[in-house]
Amino acid sequence: MDICIAPAQSAPRGVATLAGVLSYCGAPVSVWQEGRWQPRTGWAQPEPVRFARMKPRLGALCDVPDLEIFPERYRVRDRVMFRAALEVGLSQRAFAWIAAARSKGWLFRPEKLARLLHWSAPVLNPWGSALGGMVVRVSGLDSQGEALQRAWHLSADNDHGPEIPAMPAILLARRLAQGHALPVGAHTATGLIPLASFTPEFARWGMVTDEA
Repeated sequence: MDICIAPAQSAPRGVATLAGVLSYCGAPVSVWQEGRWQPRTGWAQPEPVRFARMKPRLGALCDVPDLEIFPERYRVRDRVMFRAALEVGLSQRAFAWIAAARSKGWLFRPEKLARLLHWSAPVLNPWGSALGGMVVRVSGLDSQGEALQRAWHLSADNDHGPEIPAMPAILLARRLAQGHALPVGAHTATGLIPLASFTPEFARWGMVTDEA
């Protein structure tokens, strides 16, 4: 499984979000690769990622719950990767530089740069856009043992990308209001909402999906 989110350059962002991202920039992150847990460096070594309706971007490792949840839930044999791809290449490389500086011991608290980066980010807006999105790629064997690959893309224009993380909470709240029972206790919400349930929300915000 290979997942990448790609925020629009002009999308709203906050100091707290940047501080959270910078907190693991250059820090070790456990990733399921080659069938076992291995340490990788957050935001280091960006690689090209292709999208259906956006130009290719450089994407680098993010520390998100998906990295821990997906290997067991989906019985992934080989690897699960989650990247983020900033629209302006200079920004992506800046995070890679910060990651390198921390891993070499030249920088101990990258999160202290959050306010500076938040203040300077709009300077790069002329080189970006309001278009963001994501891609999910999976490969493996089907029920007949044949090799299979699939990709799902989501494109969100007009800086609407930040609406996406709120959608699951909205859909679950509607289910509760309609009297549907949900599992009791603390647990991940993975699998509680089918992808088709998001279609009206995507349409409401003019978001487009592609499958291949």
